[in-house]
Amino acid sequence: MQSSWWVDFRSLCGFENFGVTLRDGSEIVGGAVVLKFCFAEDHSFYYIQDGPVLPRDPLIAEEVCRAILEQIEEHRRGDPTTVSHLRMEPRWLSLPHFVSGFRPIPPLADHYLEPRDTRCIDLRSSEDAILAQMKPKGRYNIHLAQRHGVSVVEDTSPQGLADFQTLYEETAVRQGMTAKPCDYFEVLLSFLLRGRCGSLFFAEVQGVRLATALVVYFGRTATYFYGGSRDLHRHVMAPYVLHFEIMRKAKALGHHWYDLWGVAPPNEPDHPWKDFSAFKAKFGGLEIHFVPTLDYVYDQAAYALYRSCQTET
Repeated sequence: MQSSWWVDFRSLCGFENFGVTLRDGSEIVGGAVVLKFCFAEDHSFYYIQDGPVLPRDPLIAEEVCRAILEQIEEHRRGDPTTVSHLRMEPRWLSLPHFVSGFRPIPPLADHYLEPRDTRCIDLRSSEDAILAQMKPKGRYNIHLAQRHGVSVVEDTSPQGLADFQTLYEETAVRQGMTAKPCDYFEVLLSFLLRGRCGSLFFAEVQGVRLATALVVYFGRTATYFYGGSRDLHRHVMAPYVLHFEIMRKAKALGHHWYDLWGVAPPNEPDHPWKDFSAFKAKFGGLEIHFVPTLDYVYDQAAYALYRSCQTET
């Protein structure tokens, strides 16, 4: 979400943006793409998804982070809107000592949050080893789906997009979640196809599509971004073989990890995501817990307005 194509995509979803890039000579040492979203008349907030990006050396990282925040502040001072806060969601496993003044935001607190807990499958082993590290029920359901004749296909055609939207919306309704509109995925898929960095997969039996996944490829990781399944023919376990075949495809493309993108936080057995988190756990892998979403409040009154707008919607 710090890539240029992602920013171009988000600009078509109502976000303005600006960038901060720090260089040492010709080498990029860090930076951030900052999205800007207006939530009320003359009011906005800044949002760094998957960032900022910092070097590994903690001493240099501290300097780079400070410089990024200073540049963002300079931009804010020239912003014609009232900026309520800066939100960032870095891929940090722990909060660096040099980051202060931010408040943690719990999962599902409002509409502008990405998952901070996920599960990743290591694809660098053999296919047999990938199967072996799964829970027994996961392996069993994959083999069961194969015996039932479930096949997995890619389809990025207009019909494929329509089928994806249907399965995705059915799943959202079943899970009590708000579905994204069709034009969101229409635009997203166009960027994925243009950059050859994603696809739509379907598990089907006897011509009936039972499960789907939208997968994004970036760097060494393939990410299960959105998907869905039908209640129909649940006994054939179509979603299990769907994800196993996606892993096989990602491995063949040279990716090292399959990110199942979002699970319930630990020690929350009644979390709204508990069911699909249990499903993802059957594939084994590693649970990864990033620091929570972080807000730095610039204007208390504007931030209160932002919170009230989220409550109303």
